[in-house]
Amino acid sequence: MLFLSQLIGQPVRDRDGEAFGKVRDLIVALGEKYPPVTGVVVRVAGGRDIFLPWTDVDQVDESGARLHTASIDITTFRQRPHEIRLWLDLQDKQIVDVEGRKIVRVNDIQLAPVDGNLRLVAVDVGLGGILRRLGLAGPGERLARALGIEPENYIEWEDVDPVESSVSSLKLRVPHAALGTLHPADVAHIVEQLAPRDRTGILAALDDERAADVLEELEADDQVDILEDLPPEKAADILEEMGPDEAAERRRELLGLMEPEEASDVRELLAYGEETAGGLMTTDFMTISPDETAQQVIDMLRERHPSADQVYYLYVTDPDRTLVGTITLRGLIVAGPETPVREFMRPDPISVAVDVDAEQVAAAIARYNLLALPVVDAEGKMQGIVTVDDAFERALGEGWRKRLPAIFEPAEER
Repeated sequence: MLFLSQLIGQPVRDRDGEAFGKVRDLIVALGEKYPPVTGVVVRVAGGRDIFLPWTDVDQVDESGARLHTASIDITTFRQRPHEIRLWLDLQDKQIVDVEGRKIVRVNDIQLAPVDGNLRLVAVDVGLGGILRRLGLAGPGERLARALGIEPENYIEWEDVDPVESSVSSLKLRVPHAALGTLHPADVAHIVEQLAPRDRTGILAALDDERAADVLEELEADDQVDILEDLPPEKAADILEEMGPDEAAERRRELLGLMEPEEASDVRELLAYGEETAGGLMTTDFMTISPDETAQQVIDMLRERHPSADQVYYLYVTDPDRTLVGTITLRGLIVAGPETPVREFMRPDPISVAVDVDAEQVAAAIARYNLLALPVVDAEGKMQGIVTVDDAFERALGEGWRKRLPAIFEPAEER
């Protein structure tokens, strides 16, 4: 058994026993019950971090790591999307103890050889982890037990659910899957212990029905805070799932307590049928004027830092919000800086009305090979967009990606 705190800062030696750096972190690849260590981040001379694949490591213990290879790649370390750095991403962070229904702090990380690999098996949330890091493990633990305090408190990795803002790189793991197995009252108790941004992250990750059940268990002030922080379309979907005996009255009450701007967006979405373009759309999109120049649009994007979904396409609208064209990022980049948008936009874009049903929306996206489809009202005014993910999930059900032929899968997933 090995603890991360025992390894950090220890020397890394080549196969001849010469130290050339110190252990900075361990890399773990997500996806398995006990995730395997895939490499070591090493701090070398000059304060630079390099990555050593686990296949180069001959042995690792409390004294450090030793390699069995003579060649070392000194390329600067760059973390890959499916990986986490244990010290940077998990140590000292808040996590959800699913079994104990509470929020705890990671004081140390337990590793063990499993199936021929060093794997992440548990997190230490007890006093023992703190004492170990202070170099007081032996005497400190004896004193704690003499005082009636049990220093050891481990949580197996499969019972851990990270708090989203603490461990942003864990989003590729099934979001809060373990919380989905708990009673809504237990999840609500956990949510009440979190900071506002983390509460919103958990509700956003749950399916709409479960999120509605959890929301009903919270106090009114907490409900309002969460709904205001959620994207309007998610808030509307959750409110639609609230129990029928109280849904209408409760929705009116909560919307009345929300800030006017947020409440207006949610009310607008609630007005559309769930199986229509209006019910599927998000109001989180970006419009530009046909008179703006390419450089002005680029400057605006740099200032706003939009999410990926917002920049599939940029929508060109008249002052009255009538949709007149679209531009792509490629078109924007290759256009001359002073070129007006109207000169390189695509006129007469494909769009759908707010009352078109979900299957027709998905069919239009597939037919025209779109990443997002604009939604307009009867007068052609822009109301929102439906992204390809949302359209196909509603039309084909969750897990639609898994049913696609392998040829459509991203290369890194094959």
